[in-house]
Amino acid sequence: MADRKYTPKKAAPKQDLEFGKMPPQALELEEAVLGALMLEKEAFLTVGEILKPECFYKDTHQKIYKAIVSLSTKELPVDMLTVTEELRALGDLDEVGGAYFITQLTGRVASAAHIEYHARIIWQKYLQREVIRISSDIQSKAYDESIDVDDLLDESESSFFTLSQGNMKKDVTQINPVIDEAMEMIKIASQRDDGLSGVPSGFAELDKITSGWQNTDMIVIAARPAMGKTAFVLSMARNMALTHKKGVAVFSLEMANVQLVNRLIVSETEITGEKIKKGNLAPYEWQQLDHKIQNLIDAPIYVDDTAGLSVFELRAKARRLKKQHDISIIIIDYLQLMNASGMNPGSRQEEVSLISRNLKGLAKELNIPIVALSQLNRGVEGRAGAEGKRPQLSDLRESGAIEQDADMVCFIHRPEYYGITEDEQGNNLIGMGQIIIAKHRNGATGDVNLRFRGELARFEDPDTGVFGADLGMDQGGQSVTFGSKMNEPEGSGSNFAKEVGLPDLPPSPHDSDVPF
Repeated sequence: MADRKYTPKKAAPKQDLEFGKMPPQALELEEAVLGALMLEKEAFLTVGEILKPECFYKDTHQKIYKAIVSLSTKELPVDMLTVTEELRALGDLDEVGGAYFITQLTGRVASAAHIEYHARIIWQKYLQREVIRISSDIQSKAYDESIDVDDLLDESESSFFTLSQGNMKKDVTQINPVIDEAMEMIKIASQRDDGLSGVPSGFAELDKITSGWQNTDMIVIAARPAMGKTAFVLSMARNMALTHKKGVAVFSLEMANVQLVNRLIVSETEITGEKIKKGNLAPYEWQQLDHKIQNLIDAPIYVDDTAGLSVFELRAKARRLKKQHDISIIIIDYLQLMNASGMNPGSRQEEVSLISRNLKGLAKELNIPIVALSQLNRGVEGRAGAEGKRPQLSDLRESGAIEQDADMVCFIHRPEYYGITEDEQGNNLIGMGQIIIAKHRNGATGDVNLRFRGELARFEDPDTGVFGADLGMDQGGQSVTFGSKMNEPEGSGSNFAKEVGLPDLPPSPHDSDVPF
């Protein structure tokens, strides 16, 4: 008999992973968690903050978990019998397999000992499925030529941002390590000569009250138009970057980058904005410009003038800036020009509330202060008297959530703008700006007086000036140095100017005529 040639059987073809993938799931763990929830009444306290019904892959498991959530919400016992009755009341008992299937679930686990570990695995599988779903949806829309690519990017970022927000869960911390961290911060602060624990604004009296802008705080600086909001934060940015060597990110939704930088140039060089705009500079002013602009060239100030910036774009950019440049503070000019693209809020008020909450969340995430400028409504204009012109918390525009979310609310008030030239004590208010700290969650409130120089688009400490001596221009175009004390008659030159034979300075432009 002829030998038969042995032919080995072909192995079964491996599953083609490209076309045979299964969505991430853990059905056995889902059954184990549901069974454990019906065995131990305290188990839901552990699982309830981790899982939502949609985290379960199988539809029947989602219905059973919804019944368990419903019982727990009504503070009723959770066991095999009560869950069966709740499913019957909801009309879902037959769909999940009847009472027999419920009894099977409880028979598959002995206890709830590992329920938290199992629940977290189910949560991870749910996140994986959501990433796949979002990616598939984005990929499908990317082939659609009718969809604007910017809208697609916004939607993509919004979807992943919402998913990542849901994944940001922190465990409860026992107080001992937190006390150690707090004590360490106090020790570090005690070693500082200036007594500041936060990012300095560069204004002495303001820093005394705030101890600097504190990490994780959201600070809202609000004012009516032409009060000097942008001038104030740019003055701060300059002080932080040049004097204190802090990285500053400025997101300007209202002005272009070049306009912002021109403001900084005017402020730093002390050459008026009108001359800078026209380029009508004398030879000595060109030298002055070339010399003083060197301070700004390497300053750690990062500007972004994206129009219609969404809170999700801001979050992504802020994370990159923190990682790449270790910024110490973020300034947003201004809050009402932002949007919450992709979240579909019901109204503008809801949108502003959403933006406000996310800014506070971003401050906590990056552990830096965020300063957001805000507009005030017209309530200030309708009130009579000097006291009536002072801004109030109720004047914040569009949303009470801004007041609620902010750790600090400051108003910029220039009485001179409303024709008020003296306070109740007879002090001169011409050229003065007040920073009114109306809300301070972790400290005192009060007023801080600063000098406002509209022609230079900047704020200064009233006595010395944060930029040192002030630079004035005589009628002949020559520069002179004069003291910045407010009690001196406007237009009077310093002793130095008289010694060198220069004529008296002309009166400076009326501050309220320069809308910065």
